[in-house]
Amino acid sequence: MATSTSEQSAKTQSYIDKEHKFGAHNYHPVPVVIDRGEGVFVWDVDGHKYFDFLSAYSAVNQGHCHPRIIKAMTKQASKLTLTSRAFHNDLLGECEEFMANLFGFDKVLMMNSGVEAVETAMKLARKWAYKIKGVEKDQARLLFARNNFHGRTLSVVSASNDTAARQGFGPFMPGIDTIPYDDLNALEEILQNDPNYAAFFVEPIQGEAGVVVPAENYLAEVARICRKYNVLFVADEIQTGIARTGTLLATCQNCTCNADKCCQQKDIKPDILLLGKALSGGVMPVSAVLANDEVMLTIKPGEHGSTFGGNPLACAVAMEALKVVIDENLTDNAMRMGQLFREGLSAIASRNKLITTVRGKGLLNAIVIDSEEDSYLAWNICMEFKDNGLLAKPTHGNKIRLAPPLVINEQQIIMALNIIEKSLNAFL
Repeated sequence: MATSTSEQSAKTQSYIDKEHKFGAHNYHPVPVVIDRGEGVFVWDVDGHKYFDFLSAYSAVNQGHCHPRIIKAMTKQASKLTLTSRAFHNDLLGECEEFMANLFGFDKVLMMNSGVEAVETAMKLARKWAYKIKGVEKDQARLLFARNNFHGRTLSVVSASNDTAARQGFGPFMPGIDTIPYDDLNALEEILQNDPNYAAFFVEPIQGEAGVVVPAENYLAEVARICRKYNVLFVADEIQTGIARTGTLLATCQNCTCNADKCCQQKDIKPDILLLGKALSGGVMPVSAVLANDEVMLTIKPGEHGSTFGGNPLACAVAMEALKVVIDENLTDNAMRMGQLFREGLSAIASRNKLITTVRGKGLLNAIVIDSEEDSYLAWNICMEFKDNGLLAKPTHGNKIRLAPPLVINEQQIIMALNIIEKSLNAFL
């Protein structure tokens, strides 16, 4: 049922072969070669049209090639793209002000990739621990939730328990510990027994782990426990943020409002907020670290930076990408379409026992396939999806993440559900 290499068109196969010959073999892509995208759809080099149900790992929340974002990008690109931070540019302060006000923080530090934002937060947390909390030199520790995914740099995989991410890359950075996700007792126990912890890093919903949604009170309690022990609560919203889960930030998942600033609710507001991916609408790498003065101002000139971080092109794109989310009310659409989608998936699961679990929030969802993690069943199902006009990819073997752009409408949801059910039925 999966499309074999021999069944690829000669044109498609030529592109795949060229990547294989001249590129590193650090990815295992679905065998499709995309050359155009618009809204919720992409087209391959042979002209076949697909629903995109990965959204570049939630980077394309606003839809592929959103005309407003592309217009802002091309307008700025014809004027000025990069100055480095050796000089000021006329958009950085404006962009920082816009994001600081929107998300309710004093300061914004713009970077490029998501993992750069995580690395920045790790440095900030340690610096804060030494300068503000009073931890002795080189004794600060960082705490992460297990089964996390924060990126692939050496220091970040030092916090991972994923064997594939770590194998052959040691030795790892010291001063990093992990506890089970969604386990408040473990968090309290480890913090109360060691005053040297600087920060707890956590994804509000674990995306790469298979869209694992914690208990309803988890984030509020994480914030409370961190405040109790004077530890920074760092929310990695690189994948979950920018309306993906039905509120502007997933740290607001327990509230009922969809207001632009709902992240400012004091009981769950993180000390450091990490954004990326959809911050640019998927048109270029842009990330941001947000914190208040007490944390952000611990870093001084020469202690951290990036040649491209905060470049004027990124600033123009990020502001427009965020304005699109607000103006088009994509938070509300993600909430409504996500509810409709999960109801449809649950109905399919009642008819097709290959699905053991349906879970998610907003338009970040996953199905768990009735197979072992080392089985190829979920992969083969995704190949069947592809043959029927929908692109998705397994994570951790038997889980299929389903996350379309947030501009999707009800008719398109129903069409996608029909493709999913048709594909699954092929394996009965």
